[in-house]
Amino acid sequence: MSAEEESTDDGSTGALLFGRWDVSEIEFNDPSTARYITVTPIAHTMGRHAGKQFQKSEISIVERLINRLMQEEQNTGKKQQTTNVVRDALELVESRTEENPVQVLVRAVENSAPREETVRLKYGGISVPKAVDVAPQRRVDQALMFLAEGTFQDSHKSPTPAHEALANQLVGAANDDVSTYAVNQKEEKERVAAAAR
Repeated sequence: MSAEEESTDDGSTGALLFGRWDVSEIEFNDPSTARYITVTPIAHTMGRHAGKQFQKSEISIVERLINRLMQEEQNTGKKQQTTNVVRDALELVESRTEENPVQVLVRAVENSAPREETVRLKYGGISVPKAVDVAPQRRVDQALMFLAEGTFQDSHKSPTPAHEALANQLVGAANDDVSTYAVNQKEEKERVAAAAR
């Protein structure tokens, strides 16, 4: 039996994320994004989804967060280092909230996913903003982007370690705290869209 598997009461084996957290009973509050937030115990699929546009939704939300964190220029290609940062952040989230940190991550993504944004329409020579609904997959993508940007801003050129900055973002977004970068960006996008209706 591998380090990431444990035996359950009925004799079956269930895989654990990072060998610690059960991902079988994660609850989704937002029915529109539930289909696009996949929770699996695998944190590294080795790019099996590459080149297929809609298959990214089948990758674990934890791996998608790791990949998004690697997109900053200083962290490009440092998957093992970023994986360790995410693992440490999830441990910190668990100690602060005393609940499954993967559930906190899912709630953070749901709370920081914008429902509305603006597009620019051209009428003649005039550019007019127009409010549109955001597709569920784009909502998840933007939520992960906001969480990664907030982590980078809090930890770059600052004494705050990256795992602590990520834990702060996750806990704040899960609690729908507007002072958190991710939730703040979501509210800003929705406010601009409301003004463009």
